[in-house]
Amino acid sequence: MQEDVYHIPALLPEALSALDIAPRGIYVDATLGGGGHSRAIVERLAPEGRLYSFDQDSDAIERAFTDPRFTAVYGNFRFLGNFLRYYGVEAVDGVLADLGVSSHHFDDAARGFSFRADAPLDMRMNRKGAVSAATLLASASEERIAEILYLYGELRQSRRMARAIVQARKESPVDTTGRLLDVIRPHINPRQEKKELAQVFQALRIEVNGEMEALRSFLRQALSVLRPGGRLAVITYHSLEDRLVKNFMRSGRFDGEIEKDFFGRTNSPLRLLTNKPIVPGEDEILRNPRSRSAKLRVAVKNPD
Repeated sequence: MQEDVYHIPALLPEALSALDIAPRGIYVDATLGGGGHSRAIVERLAPEGRLYSFDQDSDAIERAFTDPRFTAVYGNFRFLGNFLRYYGVEAVDGVLADLGVSSHHFDDAARGFSFRADAPLDMRMNRKGAVSAATLLASASEERIAEILYLYGELRQSRRMARAIVQARKESPVDTTGRLLDVIRPHINPRQEKKELAQVFQALRIEVNGEMEALRSFLRQALSVLRPGGRLAVITYHSLEDRLVKNFMRSGRFDGEIEKDFFGRTNSPLRLLTNKPIVPGEDEILRNPRSRSAKLRVAVKNPD
């Protein structure tokens, strides 16, 4: 199977090793994207093995490869359990999720994910979604916009930016990437322009796509569909995702609080296989600069 340039998968050898693939096993790639991880998983499966790969973006589904061991599922991974039941799957041996935005999304200016080209301010992973980034900025209150920029972008100047957006939309819609840049640039530190612009776009994308709640739902359902001894591998790209994944893998809870039994033994449904995340090496970052912030965490499901 030939890899295309739709998306370069991050930490590919490390992710495959993390899943510890059994040739006859059943696996899930919760984020199909360009299919890089999925193709590599399928290549390691026997004819009896199966892979179910999810994506809410119709572009990814349309570009998906064909193989009798592979099923592309058009849906959000937050509904993982429901879709697997539909396909008659009760338990799986491993689940992988690469939470990064596909290179295709950044490179397709019309999708509005990047500040490097002037385009409609969309940012919807699922183009059928009701609320685009432009709709959000046109309708949300100043307080809500500030909250989004602070929580999901970790921007200290979130209130000033929100105030500027609300004032600007009274004159004309903030509905293109160029218009948004004009409005917020006075509140950006010139020495950190790329970083802070990326944080603004990240915050809006997370809100538009409900990414944090989807991640919580996905993690709960991944745990429920994994058979004992099954592996959960998740690649994150920013601290909000990574903290959530780390807490859940350590404790089975999103706050990270570890429960103990009467005898003081840790009571967690998962066991982290590495205390520190696995990160790309220098060679991979040179080949694929977008992998530089990737962190892979891996856990195994404990016996019931």
